[in-house]
Amino acid sequence: MKPAWSIDRRHALRGMGSFIALPMLNCMQLASADKAQPTPRRSAFIYLPNGVNTLEYQVTGQGTEFDFSRSLAPLEKHRQVVTPISGLHHPGGLGQHHNCQKIWLTGGKLGPADRNTISVDQQMAKVTAPHTRFHSLEVANKGESLSWTADGIRLPGMSRCARIFAHLFEEPTSGTEAQRRQLRRKGSVLDANLEEVRSLERRMGSEDKGRLEQYLSAVRETEIRTRRADAWLDVPRPKIANKDRQRTNKDVPQTNAGEYFRTVYDLIVLAFQTDATRVVTFSSGMEGQGLAIPELGISQSRHELSHHNGDPGHMEKLTLSDQFSVQQFGYFLSRLAETPDLDGRPLLDSTMSLFGSGMAYGHSHGNANLPLVLAGGSGCGIKHGRHLDLNQGHFDGYKMDDAGYHYRLCSRPANVKAHMSNLLLTMAQKMGVEAGQFGDSNCELDLT
Repeated sequence: MKPAWSIDRRHALRGMGSFIALPMLNCMQLASADKAQPTPRRSAFIYLPNGVNTLEYQVTGQGTEFDFSRSLAPLEKHRQVVTPISGLHHPGGLGQHHNCQKIWLTGGKLGPADRNTISVDQQMAKVTAPHTRFHSLEVANKGESLSWTADGIRLPGMSRCARIFAHLFEEPTSGTEAQRRQLRRKGSVLDANLEEVRSLERRMGSEDKGRLEQYLSAVRETEIRTRRADAWLDVPRPKIANKDRQRTNKDVPQTNAGEYFRTVYDLIVLAFQTDATRVVTFSSGMEGQGLAIPELGISQSRHELSHHNGDPGHMEKLTLSDQFSVQQFGYFLSRLAETPDLDGRPLLDSTMSLFGSGMAYGHSHGNANLPLVLAGGSGCGIKHGRHLDLNQGHFDGYKMDDAGYHYRLCSRPANVKAHMSNLLLTMAQKMGVEAGQFGDSNCELDLT
């Protein structure tokens, strides 16, 4: 029972005059592998631009005694594997609506002269990357991903589904040896840069040395990724079943929003199922746009709908757009639930998925009380089926019949200590990141 793509655990690669030992890979395990091997843990982050219609989105009941709001109603069938979260905010994002998306996964503070910090997905990928072909996967409309490196560089994202499929599952068109030469040229350039930078280090002040160390950390990370990519070139790509190939290896115009979302989600599921990567981010649009949904008769972008000026028609369309995006997220959860992991249990058990936005009420750019839903990951120790409400005890109720009051709650946090970075830190720890702080976190969240 040895798969065609299985290789010997002691396999090593000869290159550049030395042997490079491969990390422990799934393709080194037999079908009857020891079940004591820990099941991989995975995380997906899905971003909804421009906030939501909070009057139709907000969950008001506490704990397990809650009803899904109109916008979140598509998640009712997933009640036992989801946790709506209210009351979190990024202090560094308050009043900085143009940075909401940029700091959603970093918890940073971006002024005119500030650089972003590492995003939590990339922090997780440092732990998971030694076991997978790809460090992480970034899917993003317009190429603006949610992911940031340690030195504050935004990683590019892919949006075309066929390109994502080829990136993950097809051999390079230029051939393995050409790609190896390219990787090694890159490694040589990095070595030359490091030698030159080190010669300057002795003449630098302490502030410059700090910046240099940040740069060198990024270079070292690039070196590690380059070496890993080289090592993986001799490992065959997994064979993809025809039904999965037909489902994912296609280009879907984003004007077919539903099919586009579902195809992206299918690609993420396939990436997790084959263990191509264990960390994925998906941004469906920038704050200044957001996909229209022609199949629902919505021709306006989410940005245009969010600035509704109290127009009931626009507000209703925004609610329908919110509900549509939640419905697609529900499809993703269903696919994770029906897809077996390496140990035969559903992928949903080992996969944490965070869905939400860095903005709450888009019309006034309110970015407190962020709309967030955490799903899956029971195998990571997460318990669901409740509304985790960090506003409770810090305000006198949601007062949904008083729109003005509720909008203020979405602009100024009721609980100033409820930082979103607390959630990001807790998720990172459950992925195996050994850290006591992330971003501007001040505690861990109890997700058990």
